[in-house]
Amino acid sequence: MRRYEDTYKQKGLRKQLVDGIRQKGITDESVLSAIGNIPRHFFLDTAFESIAYDDRAFPIAEGQTISQPYTVAYQTQLLEIKPYEKVLEIGTGSGYQACVLAELKANVFTIERQRKLFDLFKSFPFKSQYPNLRLFYGDGYEGLSTYAPFDKVLVTAAAPYIPEKLVQQMKIGGKMVIPVGGQEVQRMLRITKTSDTESEQELFDNFSFVPMLAGKK
Repeated sequence: MRRYEDTYKQKGLRKQLVDGIRQKGITDESVLSAIGNIPRHFFLDTAFESIAYDDRAFPIAEGQTISQPYTVAYQTQLLEIKPYEKVLEIGTGSGYQACVLAELKANVFTIERQRKLFDLFKSFPFKSQYPNLRLFYGDGYEGLSTYAPFDKVLVTAAAPYIPEKLVQQMKIGGKMVIPVGGQEVQRMLRITKTSDTESEQELFDNFSFVPMLAGKK
C-alpha cells in the first residue's frame, strides 16, 4: 500500500513551483493558492516523486499525461471560477486538474473515457478531500446532459472542433476553455455563450495536448 506523505521539502518545492508560474504570467492568486495547496506528487508514480514539482507534463497510465502545472493554471485562470459554480471537466486523467477546480470550491463534474484511469481516480485516497467533486465514466463529446446546464466547461484534451453538445450544456453567460487544432499544436479558446444560438470566441496562446477521442475505452 502506497503511503501518501507531504513533507516540508515537498511543500517548499511547491512554493517554488507557484513562484515560477507566477513569473510566467499567472496572476489569479486563488489559482496560485490552489496549485500551492495540492500535493502534485500524490498524482504521479513514485518514480517521479523527486521531480514532481518541475513545471512540465509527465506520463500517467494509458498513454495519457498529467498536464504541466503552468497549463493547468492557465486554463483555470481563463475559466474565472467562482465558488459553487457547476463546472464540467472533459478528461479526468490523473484527476489533478479536477482537484484544482474543487480546491477553488467549484462543484466539479469530471468525465473520463478510459476505464483504467476512471478506476484509478475513483479509488484515489486524496479524492476524498473534495466532496464537491463527482467522477463519471463516459464519452466527453456527449457531456453530461442530465446535470446540465453548467456555468463553466473545461476541456483538457486537443479537440479537432468545438463540440456542439458541450456548448448546448452551458448556461447563457457560461464559459468554455478548450484547446482546438491538429495533433501537434492547438490554440486555446475561450467561448462565452451569449444566447441559445450564439456565442463569442476569444483566442489565446498555443499549446500541445493529447487528442480528445470519442467513445469509451
